Parts: sequence; structure tokens; C-alpha cells
Amino acid sequence: MLMVDLILKKRAGEVLSKEEINFMINEYVKGNIPDYQMSAFLMAVYFQGMNEHESTALAIAMRDSGKVYDLSKIKGIKVDKHSTGGVGDKVTLVLGPMVAAVGAKFAKMSGRGLGHTGGTLDKLEAIKGFKLEQSEEDFIDLVSKHGLAVIGQSADITPADKLLYALRDVTGTVDSVPLIASSIMSKKLASGSDVIVLDVKYGSGAFMHTVKDAEKLAEVMVKIGNLAGKKMTAIITSMDEPLGHKIGNGLEVYESIETLSGKGPEDLVTVCVEIGAYLTVDAKIFKTLDEARIELKKTLTDGRALNKFREMVIAQKGDIKMIDNPKSFLTAKTHQIYASEPGYVESFLTTEIGTAARLLGAGRLTKDDILDLDVGVEVNKKIGDKVEKGDLLATIYHNDKGLEEAVKVLTNAIKIGQSKKGVKLIAKVIR
Repeated sequence: MLMVDLILKKRAGEVLSKEEINFMINEYVKGNIPDYQMSAFLMAVYFQGMNEHESTALAIAMRDSGKVYDLSKIKGIKVDKHSTGGVGDKVTLVLGPMVAAVGAKFAKMSGRGLGHTGGTLDKLEAIKGFKLEQSEEDFIDLVSKHGLAVIGQSADITPADKLLYALRDVTGTVDSVPLIASSIMSKKLASGSDVIVLDVKYGSGAFMHTVKDAEKLAEVMVKIGNLAGKKMTAIITSMDEPLGHKIGNGLEVYESIETLSGKGPEDLVTVCVEIGAYLTVDAKIFKTLDEARIELKKTLTDGRALNKFREMVIAQKGDIKMIDNPKSFLTAKTHQIYASEPGYVESFLTTEIGTAARLLGAGRLTKDDILDLDVGVEVNKKIGDKVEKGDLLATIYHNDKGLEEAVKVLTNAIKIGQSKKGVKLIAKVIR
């Protein structure tokens, strides 16, 4: 078997076999296929695409290039979720404790943020002492005992995906649906859970700008998961405005604690409850989605979800005093932005709001950047809200870095007009 033959085959739009894809990935990881040939293959896929069987074979080949977690020692059905990334997306911090509180086993490996989207690991590091690096044995023990754990992805998971992603980044092939889907699913399949819900974002703060594009990606990922033996759901949710109000690592932990205490923003609660409902029904904890929604909402008001969050923080060596005193996350200086005219909030440039937080030090430009975990942005209004001149639109939490530029970016990102509009938070569910 020769790599050049596989390049020509895909260039002609033909379908590759599982054996051919396995050969290609195995030999590339070993260093026997040069980057220039793999680049040519990626470009052929970019133009010719892949069918669901090819995408599944690619995801599984990348999964099997490294460590695959075996969670069979954990009793019950293991659940997991993945978000395609957004601004203010703190769902994992709220969802995990909610589903664990009703008996699910939430086994989550998360990543760090890059660019305008935040990473769950960075948020959890705002809790002093929180231990993200865990061995497989300790991860299994944490989930078994407490019903949830959130840890960093092991360095030896999906090495093929890391190599391919680096190549895609410099060859103009990042935005290929089968390549994106296979990349995401290779990591999910390696993580070992039985039930997976994908939160696929669309809108001005998402990689996919339209529902139609998000739907294409979601359908491929669901098919890959199903063909690999997982119970899959994709929920397409809006990122035309930040999720919740606070953007920034410590700020998002604060808002998560507020939400777990029954005082959270409606949009964040809605997304968490909906994802949680599909996870817990597929995990056979509840029989119907409505039953699941009712019980999950209760966990936010009766103390169960907050207690689970505290339990996780203690188990992973975090400073519980910060959870019991959430204002300890609000230590930065503040600067307010006020409305210069009356009207309604018509839209946000959501990516730019994430950019403003990054300029303050809350996000990375490169993977080696050191974050300021205390800074960020609070957006005080939502799309459709009525605004009077002088009303508070946003609060910037800063430690002097990047303030002037962040003010300009944020002011431009909030659009006030005369028409009242709304946001369809959940556009579609794909099973």
C-alpha cells in the first residue's frame, strides 16, 4: 500500500476503506509518511469530503493511535458532553454536578481555551489547588465515589489527532466538516464514556455561523459516535450572545456557583437542563425527558447540585473556602460601560466580546500564554432587552492590562437599535 495511491484515490472522490485509513494513520504517526503527503491528502479531503464510514474509520484510527480509557470498573452508564466552543460557556461546571446529583456518572476530560473561547481547565484553575492532572486509576476512583470528575486530557490520548491538527492549521484545511468531526470524536471515543451529548454552537461567537452549518457538523459527529457504539445526541445551541453574563475564568466559576445555588441566568440553566435531560434519559436514570428536566431543575434549588460541586472541589484538592465565599473570585478592578442612546439590544459581536476578555488577559493568543484568572467581562444586558441612555451595558474586570483597547472592542460589540429581537437558544436536536 502506497500513500500516493491513497492521495490519488481520494483526489478522484473515491471512498477509502477502513484498512487504507488505518494504514495511513499508523504510518504517519510512526513517521513513515512525510508531512507533504499528508498535507496533500488533507487537501483532497477538504475538496472531496468523506462519507460517514470513512469519517468513523478516521476517528477510530486516531483514537487507537494512543491511550484509550477503560471505564468499565465504574458501575453504571458513564456520561460525557462536549461543546464546540463559545463565549461564557461554563456548562460543564454546572451540568456535571446536576447530573451527578441525580445518580449519573459524569466522566469528563476537558481542554484549555485558545483564542476567544474559554477552556474548562482554565476556569477550574481559578479555584486554588484544584488538581486537574489525575491518573486513569484516580479518575475512575473519583467518578466511582463522587459521581463526577473533571480532569485534563492525558498527553498520550490521540497523538495522531494532535499531529493532524497542527498540519491542518498551516495548510488551510481546518474548516473541513469530516476532519473537524473525526478530530472531536476521536477524543470523545478515547475518553471511554457510553453516552455523549454534543453541544454544537452556531452564531456570531461560534465556529459555525449558521444553524445549517452546525447541523452538518452535528450529523456527522452523531453518525460517527453511533457507528462506534456510543449513544449520541447533538443539541444545536445559539452563540449569538454570550452564555450567561460573565466571561473570564474566575468570573465564570462565580456565575456557576450562583447557578448551582438557584440564582443563575435563564439561558445557562436552559442549556444545562436540556443537555442533562438527554444524558440522564440515555443513562436510564429517567424514563422521559420531561421527568428529567423537572428533577434536574430541582437540584439547583434544593442544594443537591451545589453540594456535588463542593464534593468535587474537595475531592480534587481545591480550596473549598473559595466556593463558600464566591466573592473571592471578584478581586479585579472594575470599569463600567454605559449606553449612549436608548433603544433595544439588537445584537452582539460575540467573538469580539471574547476578544475583549482576551485582551485583558483572560484568554490566550498562544498555547504558552499565562492567563490572569481574575479578569474578564460581564455583559449586563441580553438581546431584546430595553435600554435607556445611561443604563449599564457591561462591566470590565481588569488588572490594568489591555483596558483601553478592551473598552473600544466591547463598546463596538454591543449593538443598540430600535427593533426588539430575540434569540432562539436551542435550534435543533439531532439523534
